[in-house]
Amino acid sequence: MIFVVTPKIPHFLHFTYGSRPSFSSIHSKNSATSLASTLKSISSSPSLISHGQQLHCFILKSGLNFDVFIQNSLINMYSKTGMFSCARSIFESSPTLDCASFNIIISGYLKNGRLGDAYKLFEKMPLRDCISYTTMIIGFAQNECYEDALALFREMRLLGVVPNEVTMQSVLPAYARADGTRINAMLLHGLVAKLGLDMNVVAWNVMLNGYVKGGLVDLARDLFDEIPGKSTYSWSTMIGGYLQVGRLVEALALYCEMRRTDSRPNEVMLIHIVSTCAQATRLLEGRQCHALALKMGMNFHDFMQATLIHLYAACQQVELAYLLFQEGTKDDIPCWNALIAGLMRNGIVNEAARLFSIMPQRNVLSWSSMISGYAQNGKHRLAIEVFHEMVGKGFKPDETTMVSVFSAISGLCALKEGRWAHQFIRCNSIPINDKLSTAIIGMYAKCGSIDSALEVFDQIRDKARIVNPWNAIIYGLAMHGKAEASLRIFADLQSRKIKPDSITLYGILSACCHAGLVEEGKSHFRSMTAEYGLEPNHKHYRCMVDLLGRAGRLNEAEELVQNMPMEADAVTWSTLLAACKMYENIDVGERAARNLARVEPSYGPGRIALSNLYADAGRWNDAFLVRRAMHNENLARSLDCGVSRLCNALDLT
Repeated sequence: MIFVVTPKIPHFLHFTYGSRPSFSSIHSKNSATSLASTLKSISSSPSLISHGQQLHCFILKSGLNFDVFIQNSLINMYSKTGMFSCARSIFESSPTLDCASFNIIISGYLKNGRLGDAYKLFEKMPLRDCISYTTMIIGFAQNECYEDALALFREMRLLGVVPNEVTMQSVLPAYARADGTRINAMLLHGLVAKLGLDMNVVAWNVMLNGYVKGGLVDLARDLFDEIPGKSTYSWSTMIGGYLQVGRLVEALALYCEMRRTDSRPNEVMLIHIVSTCAQATRLLEGRQCHALALKMGMNFHDFMQATLIHLYAACQQVELAYLLFQEGTKDDIPCWNALIAGLMRNGIVNEAARLFSIMPQRNVLSWSSMISGYAQNGKHRLAIEVFHEMVGKGFKPDETTMVSVFSAISGLCALKEGRWAHQFIRCNSIPINDKLSTAIIGMYAKCGSIDSALEVFDQIRDKARIVNPWNAIIYGLAMHGKAEASLRIFADLQSRKIKPDSITLYGILSACCHAGLVEEGKSHFRSMTAEYGLEPNHKHYRCMVDLLGRAGRLNEAEELVQNMPMEADAVTWSTLLAACKMYENIDVGERAARNLARVEPSYGPGRIALSNLYADAGRWNDAFLVRRAMHNENLARSLDCGVSRLCNALDLT
């Protein structure tokens, strides 16, 4: 902030609302300091702006407007009371400006979301002080322009401008987001100590939160250990950081350490830990947290009870979840919602529907749980029926509800219903977050309208903050045979600050497979580990085997399967076997069949492919042996049965 607003109004401004200030009393002071103090008080109370305008008239009549101190107070008053155009008018018409004048207008630009205008004015400043740099650094950091914020900080240091506590509170989180190396964190901590800045626990917590939000948990722990007089918020932030990256054991250890200090854990913190145990299905740790809740008398608090029900249901302990529900208050909607969602997650659909029908009250989450549950259990039509019932009874769906609705529509490939739901979102002004945009794009792609999917993606392309919407359109285009478009969008993604994940790369490999781009596919496959630190899974290997197999590079495909870090599954070997049939490669095909028999003896389609391979190669006797083995075991083409006898008959073992 440029000015510290004092809540105490000077005695000569003590008038009732609607009365006029006594200008004679002000004039008798003849003091710029008194006027500035009065204007400062008005700036903190926008309802007094009319009196501020009267003071402005007095200042003009008295010729005091040429006093820079009073002029800056006027600019500050108008800027903080929502009359920024008046502040700019005074600034632009003033013959004399100082550093504070520029700082106030820059702050006003930032407050009004005009980052570009703020920086243009900053560059025009003849002289910049610590407040100038700090204000601009805060503006860049708030707009997630972390590199620009750090560049300004470096410039500030090079020019010898000494940062203050507020500067460091903004710079450290920016470093956490943009850089995140341990050495820079240590250098910044050293700079704080060298400058002797008075960093209170709130300032330390701001820095700690910056590291945690940047995912730099180890650096956050280094800082956490140095914080003097840790507050409950310090502990909560650090524990939350561990939970955010799935390091549950360390979070629980830190929680136990906290309980040995003067800091008192709160219910919110414990709920967060239990919720993470549920997500990770860590029953043992969850039970330990349940015991803590019992000791602290929190177990029957509404949200704690609902979270515990969620934990046991997520860990497939449905009876325990039911027991907790029966012991609790039956009027608590979150507990009903947690149990219904848990039953749905465990496939106990009818019981969930029964509970939903007898709920004493319902909220949006109750309806969302039913819609999501039906969609997850493949009952897509019922999910859509519940959605229409929800709307008919006057409940307004939220983003989470609509994600489940689009999932159900995708399962039915009901394009007409999907267009109606999309229009429903527009008409009801439901905010479209990244998860919802992903669901809409995926729905259009699965329902065959890839152009509509592209249209939605283009609308949110620059707003997306996570990779999911990109994954949906990349994979959707690949499935529609539009490999070039898929690869172009991936190239655009690489130019942004959003990191691709394993799903992104699977979509790209699928695109390469459909287009026969072998070398490009191999390059992207290698980049998973080399550039993105991602380990390929079965799906990625299957895609590569399919890509190489379609190109006739069967020996290379077989070598890739044999060198997999995990054991190849039946689908991978059958993919290779199908490619062998296409190119009539008996040698690789027999080895693929042998491995298929070893991995999945009851995989029927594999022996059908082998029989056809023999037939195409003119080896009718071998083909006959395969068919006879299938007949003897009563295998239809779509049934799974043993294949070991076949391998024995063909000497493949």
